[in-house]
Amino acid sequence: MRAQVLEKLEAGRVRYGEFASAPGSGPCGLFFVQGPRGCKLRIVGFVRPGWEHVSVSTARRCPNWEEMCFVKDLFWDEEECVMQLHPPHSQYVNNSRYCLHLWKPTRQEIPMPPTSFVGVVGLGPSEAAILFERMRAIL
Repeated sequence: MRAQVLEKLEAGRVRYGEFASAPGSGPCGLFFVQGPRGCKLRIVGFVRPGWEHVSVSTARRCPNWEEMCFVKDLFWDEEECVMQLHPPHSQYVNNSRYCLHLWKPTRQEIPMPPTSFVGVVGLGPSEAAILFERMRAIL
Protein backbone atom coordinates (compact mmCIF):
# COMPACT_ATOMS: atom_id res chain seq x y z
CA MET A 1 0.00 0.00 0.00
CA ARG A 2 1.05 3.56 -0.47
CA ALA A 3 3.10 4.87 2.45
CA GLN A 4 1.47 8.29 2.05
CA VAL A 5 -2.28 8.52 1.59
CA LEU A 6 -3.32 10.65 -1.39
CA GLU A 7 -5.00 13.99 -0.56
CA LYS A 8 -8.30 12.89 -2.14
CA LEU A 9 -8.42 9.88 0.17
CA GLU A 10 -7.27 11.75 3.27
CA ALA A 11 -9.96 14.41 2.67
CA GLY A 12 -12.60 11.66 2.85
CA ARG A 13 -11.35 10.13 6.10
CA VAL A 14 -13.95 9.76 8.86
CA ARG A 15 -12.40 11.67 11.78
CA TYR A 16 -15.19 11.62 14.36
CA GLY A 17 -17.43 8.99 15.85
CA GLU A 18 -17.23 5.26 16.28
CA PHE A 19 -15.24 4.55 13.09
CA ALA A 20 -12.91 7.54 13.26
CA SER A 21 -9.22 7.38 12.50
CA ALA A 22 -6.69 10.13 13.03
CA PRO A 23 -5.46 12.21 10.10
CA GLY A 24 -2.15 10.91 8.87
CA SER A 25 -2.79 7.35 10.12
CA GLY A 26 -2.13 5.93 6.67
CA PRO A 27 -4.41 3.70 4.63
CA CYS A 28 -6.27 2.23 7.60
CA GLY A 29 -9.68 3.70 8.32
CA LEU A 30 -13.10 4.52 6.94
CA PHE A 31 -13.27 6.92 4.01
CA PHE A 32 -16.07 8.45 1.93
CA VAL A 33 -14.87 9.52 -1.51
CA GLN A 34 -16.67 10.71 -4.63
CA GLY A 35 -16.07 8.09 -7.31
CA PRO A 36 -15.23 8.70 -10.97
CA ARG A 37 -18.90 8.34 -12.01
CA GLY A 38 -20.32 10.65 -9.31
CA CYS A 39 -21.31 7.93 -6.84
CA LYS A 40 -20.18 8.26 -3.22
CA LEU A 41 -17.92 5.32 -2.33
CA ARG A 42 -17.63 3.96 1.21
CA ILE A 43 -14.11 2.60 1.55
CA VAL A 44 -12.55 0.71 4.46
CA GLY A 45 -8.82 0.09 4.38
CA PHE A 46 -6.76 -1.99 6.77
CA VAL A 47 -3.61 -4.01 7.07
CA ARG A 48 -3.59 -7.36 8.85
CA PRO A 49 -0.71 -9.79 9.29
CA GLY A 50 0.12 -11.02 5.78
CA TRP A 51 -2.59 -8.99 3.99
CA GLU A 52 -3.54 -5.54 2.79
CA HIS A 53 -7.31 -5.18 2.32
CA VAL A 54 -9.74 -2.57 1.05
CA SER A 55 -13.52 -2.93 0.89
CA VAL A 56 -15.56 -0.71 -1.42
CA SER A 57 -19.33 -0.24 -1.33
CA THR A 58 -22.07 2.09 -2.47
CA ALA A 59 -25.57 2.65 -1.12
CA ARG A 60 -27.54 1.06 -3.98
CA ARG A 61 -25.33 -1.21 -6.12
CA CYS A 62 -22.01 -3.00 -6.28
CA PRO A 63 -19.07 -0.86 -7.37
CA ASN A 64 -18.23 -1.16 -11.07
CA TRP A 65 -14.87 -1.88 -12.69
CA GLU A 66 -13.99 1.80 -13.14
CA GLU A 67 -14.71 2.51 -9.46
CA MET A 68 -12.66 -0.46 -8.30
CA CYS A 69 -9.72 0.67 -10.49
CA PHE A 70 -10.08 4.19 -9.06
CA VAL A 71 -9.94 2.86 -5.47
CA LYS A 72 -7.07 0.51 -6.28
CA ASP A 73 -5.04 3.51 -7.46
CA LEU A 74 -5.91 5.46 -4.28
CA PHE A 75 -4.37 2.77 -2.09
CA TRP A 76 -1.67 1.17 -4.26
CA ASP A 77 0.79 2.32 -6.92
CA GLU A 78 -0.39 1.74 -10.48
CA GLU A 79 2.21 -0.99 -11.08
CA GLU A 80 1.22 -3.02 -8.01
CA CYS A 81 -0.96 -6.07 -8.55
CA VAL A 82 -3.97 -6.55 -6.26
CA MET A 83 -6.86 -8.97 -6.60
CA GLN A 84 -10.52 -9.66 -6.06
CA LEU A 85 -11.26 -13.21 -4.89
CA HIS A 86 -14.13 -15.60 -5.45
CA PRO A 87 -13.79 -18.03 -2.51
CA PRO A 88 -15.48 -21.41 -2.24
CA HIS A 89 -19.16 -21.03 -1.32
CA SER A 90 -18.49 -22.69 2.02
CA GLN A 91 -16.24 -19.74 2.92
CA TYR A 92 -18.49 -16.89 1.78
CA VAL A 93 -18.97 -14.02 4.19
CA ASN A 94 -21.51 -11.48 2.97
CA ASN A 95 -22.16 -8.69 5.47
CA SER A 96 -23.00 -6.12 2.82
CA ARG A 97 -25.02 -6.63 -0.34
CA TYR A 98 -23.13 -4.00 -2.37
CA CYS A 99 -19.54 -4.49 -1.25
CA LEU A 100 -16.48 -5.72 -3.16
CA HIS A 101 -12.97 -6.27 -1.85
CA LEU A 102 -9.39 -5.75 -3.00
CA TRP A 103 -6.65 -7.91 -1.51
CA LYS A 104 -2.86 -8.02 -1.64
CA PRO A 105 -0.76 -10.58 0.19
CA THR A 106 2.32 -9.03 1.76
CA ARG A 107 4.48 -12.14 2.05
CA GLN A 108 4.34 -13.35 -1.55
CA GLU A 109 3.85 -12.14 -5.10
CA ILE A 110 0.49 -12.62 -6.78
CA PRO A 111 0.93 -15.00 -9.72
CA MET A 112 -0.32 -13.50 -12.96
CA PRO A 113 -1.11 -15.15 -16.28
CA PRO A 114 0.73 -13.96 -19.38
CA THR A 115 -0.90 -10.81 -20.78
CA SER A 116 -1.51 -12.66 -24.06
CA PHE A 117 -3.92 -14.95 -22.19
CA VAL A 118 -6.09 -11.90 -21.40
CA GLY A 119 -6.26 -10.39 -24.87
CA VAL A 120 -4.27 -9.26 -27.86
CA VAL A 121 -1.30 -7.25 -26.60
CA GLY A 122 -1.03 -3.86 -28.32
CA LEU A 123 -4.59 -3.89 -29.64
CA GLY A 124 -6.71 -0.94 -28.52
CA PRO A 125 -10.45 -1.13 -27.74
CA SER A 126 -11.58 0.04 -31.20
CA GLU A 127 -9.31 -2.45 -33.01
CA ALA A 128 -10.46 -5.18 -30.63
CA ALA A 129 -14.11 -4.35 -31.37
CA ILE A 130 -13.45 -4.79 -35.10
CA LEU A 131 -11.66 -8.09 -34.47
CA PHE A 132 -14.48 -9.40 -32.24
CA GLU A 133 -17.07 -8.38 -34.83
CA ARG A 134 -15.16 -10.34 -37.47
CA MET A 135 -15.08 -13.34 -35.11
CA ARG A 136 -18.87 -13.11 -34.60
CA ALA A 137 -19.39 -13.09 -38.37
CA ILE A 138 -17.65 -16.47 -38.59
CA LEU A 139 -20.17 -18.03 -36.21
